[in-house]
Amino acid sequence: TRRRKEDATQRNARQRKTTQDMSKETQEEFDKATLCVVVVGASGDLAKKKTYPSLLNLYADGLLPATVKIWGFARSDLTNEQLHDRLRPFLQKSSHAEDVVEAFLTKLCVYTSGKSYGDEDAFAQMRKDMEAFESATPDVNLNRLFYFAIPPSAFADTATAINNVAMQDPDKGWTRLIVEKPFGRDLKSFEQLNKTLSTQFTEDHLYRIDHYLGKELVQNLTVLRFTNIWLERIWNKDNVQSVILTFKEPFGTDGRGGYFDQYGIIRDILQNHLLQVLTLIAMETPAQLIGPLAGNGIRDAKVGVLNAISPIKLEDVVLGQYEGYADDPTITNKETNTPTFAVIHMKVNTPRWHGVPIIMKAGKALNERKAEMRIQFKDAPAAEYLFEGNDSPRNELVMRMQPDEAMYLKTNVKRPGFDATPIQSELEINYKTRFFEGDKGKSLSNPDAYTRLILDVLHGKQGAFVRDDELRRAWEIFTPVLDRIENENVQPIKYKQGGRGPEEADAFIAERAGYVRNLKYTY
Repeated sequence: TRRRKEDATQRNARQRKTTQDMSKETQEEFDKATLCVVVVGASGDLAKKKTYPSLLNLYADGLLPATVKIWGFARSDLTNEQLHDRLRPFLQKSSHAEDVVEAFLTKLCVYTSGKSYGDEDAFAQMRKDMEAFESATPDVNLNRLFYFAIPPSAFADTATAINNVAMQDPDKGWTRLIVEKPFGRDLKSFEQLNKTLSTQFTEDHLYRIDHYLGKELVQNLTVLRFTNIWLERIWNKDNVQSVILTFKEPFGTDGRGGYFDQYGIIRDILQNHLLQVLTLIAMETPAQLIGPLAGNGIRDAKVGVLNAISPIKLEDVVLGQYEGYADDPTITNKETNTPTFAVIHMKVNTPRWHGVPIIMKAGKALNERKAEMRIQFKDAPAAEYLFEGNDSPRNELVMRMQPDEAMYLKTNVKRPGFDATPIQSELEINYKTRFFEGDKGKSLSNPDAYTRLILDVLHGKQGAFVRDDELRRAWEIFTPVLDRIENENVQPIKYKQGGRGPEEADAFIAERAGYVRNLKYTY
């Protein structure tokens, strides 16, 4: 064991020197490389529903290297064929032909079991299998990717086993790890988890995945902001009235209440997904958006936003819980105060955004499924006088992340007819109709977030992944209010399922954000 730790320390030192060079792998080198993928937790829901379908997408689209093998690793005692049988129903839901699915399973996917996620003997045997597979192509890069589709409680043992016995020799190729959220449940637990990983791996090894950063409209933010001169000129406190980020689901916990009750809607959605989106909306221009400086440049700019946000106070929050939440049989505490709905008011204290209200809202069991970014601009100067008191509603830029990606600018135009009364319409880009209907869709693709992000990992692009200092600051912002909610047993407001959430939330947003809803407008 001591020798293994010494070897791991030496290997990490060499890895730090070579990772940067390996991340510059040319497309030709990547195509010729040999890739070993290990899906840790292969028998679990995340692997079946997200990881393997995304790898299938990359395989079907010819985006993987020439020589690939995918090892599934878990505690379940399965044969390769039994793993295939478990995966097949989920892979068949894709748009890929049956023969493609079968080729993916039989040619690429194998399985290894261990007594635990930290079973070093099992990982050592898997390393020997990988080395045997790699030996057929000794003159190309030999890369290894480990995907942690496991709960955080298993991270430490798994990371130790990989670091001790399964890392690639950095002179032969790279080793990268994809780590899934949750990254702790408060600042203290994050620091413990981060210490476990950071003592074994460098940031160049780690790709902490937040799938919202892989969504098409979120990735579009940097292009929209920094290639359209008209937009960047008005993207500031002088023109923006408020920024509202919304996540809504029309269903409750659906039997997952036992898990959800440990975290709640703030940890599940606001502290990670919506906060990450906010950093891209509010950040200053990074050093580079595509290229070798992009990975740290984008994340440096995001950290700058987080450092400008003060810790959330309880008076800046409205909490809700839908009626019947505690009836979920998997929830043991029937007096739970875990929120299923939350609205939070915050500010980004930079010269660009000083004084602009930022609202983040998320809830379950609401009236629709929606995730969107909404920037409302200020009133047009003197419009009321110019148009003799007729309404000139505020412009809004709305970017809908789900469902059916779309982007539209609520714009005032002349009402058809004889007068010049303003009426609100929209300048719109609907992704489905603009890019993917008919012949237009033949040369374009709209991959799901996981597929997009796994490909980024394979190419060493870290800009869409969360760095440790981002997470630390995010928990510093949210931990104080989470502690108060739990320690003081703050009670959420009950709300009916299928509505907009607590009535108090709309009043809070109107008061804090100065948001004015145009009730005459229908999208």
